[in-house]
Parts: sequence; C-alpha cells; structure tokens
Amino acid sequence: MSARETILDAVRSGLGNTAVDPAAVRRDADALLQDLPSIRPALLADGLVDAFIARVTSPKVAATAECIASASELPAAVGRYLEAFGLPAVVALQPAAPLQDLDWSGFELHDKVAPDETIAIGVARWGIAETGSLVFHSGADTPILANFLPLHHLVMVRADTILPFLDDYAAATAGQRPPRNVNIVTGASGTTDIEGSLVLGAHGPRFLHVVIVGTPDSSE
Repeated sequence: MSARETILDAVRSGLGNTAVDPAAVRRDADALLQDLPSIRPALLADGLVDAFIARVTSPKVAATAECIASASELPAAVGRYLEAFGLPAVVALQPAAPLQDLDWSGFELHDKVAPDETIAIGVARWGIAETGSLVFHSGADTPILANFLPLHHLVMVRADTILPFLDDYAAATAGQRPPRNVNIVTGASGTTDIEGSLVLGAHGPRFLHVVIVGTPDSSE
C-alpha cells in the first residue's frame, strides 16, 4: 500500500467511512451563499474607504495610508513621504499610464526595479476593505518584482476600486481573461517566526504606503 493510500484510509476511518453526497454538499454551499451578510465579517467602518484605511493601518497589516483628491497630487504626496524619511528623490516608477502622465518634475525616475531599490511607486487595480489588501495584475506595464524588491513601496489606488470583500474581487473579474500572475498584497512584508515578534521587511518591502485617490463616487 502506498503512503497516499495509507493516509486516505486513515481519513476514511476517521470519518467512519461516511459517504459524501455531492448534491448535499452543493445544497449546503448554495444555502450559505443565499445569506452572505451572515457569513461575512463586519468591516471596520461604514464607508469603504474608511474601512480600508482602518484595516490597512492596523498593527497586523502594518501599512500607512493617506487620501488625496486627485491623481495629480500624487507627486506632492510622494515628496512629503520622502522628506519624512529623509530619502532622495530617486524612485522606480511603474511604467503605467496613470503614473507616467503625472508631473514628476524634481524627481529622478527609472522604470527598472533593482534588488536593492529604495523606493518604488505603483498602482493597484483594486483594494479590499475586508483585509486591507491590494490587488496587482501582471502585464507589460505592471512588473511584478516592483511589489517585492523595494524597501519602500508607495501604491496609488482609486477610491472607486476599493471593494468590500475578497470574494467581490472574484465577482468583479468573473468572465475576464485572467492575467499570468495575480498578487494580493496585504501590508508590509513581515514574519513572526522568531518568538512571535513581528519583524517587517522579511521577504519584501519593509514599508508600504497607500495613497487613495478621490472618493468612492469619483469619476476621475
């Protein structure tokens, strides 16, 4: 008998050899989906932007956030961040049109992210209020390494792309051709492997700063 069969036999024994009825499983699953509010966790605030900010800035997510009225204000927001940390105005800028079209006068820009990159600026497709997560799709203008190599990762997300729950992202992309790679990033990189103490920057950015543009009903 193979190791696989040994394990499966042990599982069957633990279940008492109870047969699984696929139709019953489907009925139970459908019943749960009929009342989603009863099985979803409560958001941390009434508004989606406020709920997202409350989650993303919570100690477990360990990121920071700010709101700006227009994408044109992003370079100024980046400048304030760099000044606060005493960093030079040298940044890796994601080669996406919403960022490239802004006025970056006074910054030294490059679009290749080095392994020891100090700061990179990107744009997320969606934010998830439930978890404080950002969703990135790979593509010609969205290099995935930009999400993992820099010490500081500054990310722009539009308020009207913040979704309540993770399963809302699945619904929003249903029927679309999937990208080669999807990254759902929740906060700064961290680990609690050593004595349960949170250590940031373990396998990705040590600092994540989210800049939210507009309001949920903004058309910009």
